[in-house]
Amino acid sequence: MARKKIREYDSKRILKEHLKKLAGIEIGIKSAQVTEETDFNKLVEQEPWLTSTRLVVKPDMLFGKRGKSGLVALNLDLAGVESFVKERLGKEVEMSGTKGPITTFIVEPFVPHKDEYYLSIVSDRLGVDISFSECGGIDIEENWDKVKSIFVPTEQTTLTNELCAPLVATLPLEVRTKIEQFIQAVFTVFCDLDFTLLEMNPFTIVDGTPYPLDMRGELDDTALFKNFQKWGNVEFPLPFGRTMSPAEEKIHRMDEKTGASLKLTILNPKGRIWTMVAGGGASVIYSDTVGDLGFANELGNYAEYSGAPNEEETLHFARALIDCCTANPDGRRRALVVGGGIANFTDVAATFSGIIRAFREKQSQLKAARVQIYVRRGGPNYQRGLAKMRELGTEIGIPIEVYGPEASMTGICKSAIDYISIAA
Repeated sequence: MARKKIREYDSKRILKEHLKKLAGIEIGIKSAQVTEETDFNKLVEQEPWLTSTRLVVKPDMLFGKRGKSGLVALNLDLAGVESFVKERLGKEVEMSGTKGPITTFIVEPFVPHKDEYYLSIVSDRLGVDISFSECGGIDIEENWDKVKSIFVPTEQTTLTNELCAPLVATLPLEVRTKIEQFIQAVFTVFCDLDFTLLEMNPFTIVDGTPYPLDMRGELDDTALFKNFQKWGNVEFPLPFGRTMSPAEEKIHRMDEKTGASLKLTILNPKGRIWTMVAGGGASVIYSDTVGDLGFANELGNYAEYSGAPNEEETLHFARALIDCCTANPDGRRRALVVGGGIANFTDVAATFSGIIRAFREKQSQLKAARVQIYVRRGGPNYQRGLAKMRELGTEIGIPIEVYGPEASMTGICKSAIDYISIAA
């Protein structure tokens, strides 16, 4: 399971649509998204309610405590919203020690209210934790002792009245049933849409129906294959303060367009150990091993390719990674680990073909950066793939140490570290 945060705008859009479909509950959520590209005149054409009601505006950037940080404006007209956004759009702020520019806002109707409730549903390895409180809002942490929680095991697919009872037992009778039904319906949406987290702080009651004022959500992005129509055009933004390098952005765009998995994260552009690993689990093991051996500060990247990418995809992936690995030669040795476990289905020789083409194209860069290559792989056609790698080393004059499944996955990490540790 890969938990991916989504914007409040998408969380509310998905909840509104599927509460109605799955539980027959219609909530009057209205929201608009504002970015640097937003034309307010066109936005009003799409969302005419923006000129007929008082408004709330706040950043939609995957961080909390917006109210306490003075980043929420209430009871404005549209001109006030435009002014608030203009003053803050692109400006850097610091939240929980992380700095970054504000690029996205959410605008909603201003909802006068008295009561504020808290609801949180979070996936656990064995089920789901549901928490509720009658004391929601910005002071929820100071009132955490009033939060009630229940655990729903994975095999329990329906949130019954009996299970829900401890959460709502102390509510006044006039709202108890409504809130109980709302929690049950939100749980249904949570499960059906593969949320991993859904939190409302607070929600209130509007015309007898629960209404989320602030909300955040996370989705299990490994369920995209079955939910892409349900989720709609959902965005998975980078964490606040994180920006992509050109190489990372290139691989990210490739990943979005393929059924395979292509990932690249630059950890240290000046690092001297770089990895190009097949398989998500294997890539974590290789990276952890470099850290365990005391060389985390020299690890240049995290990368993985899996899901049987074709030769062209692997070629472009390898090109981008090699460019990062060989940037700004400084005379010191560097190592590139082309690792992986033992594949079940991926044709090792086929995926190696793209990598070999990239090595051949980039041989002058690899030599200038004093890169030595370490290869370890097993699986279908691995003998032919490894043989091609050995031949390539002789052809282009670059040291390539090649190992099959007889060698440990992590053994080549030590070899790579030994290589870069040699003075000269």
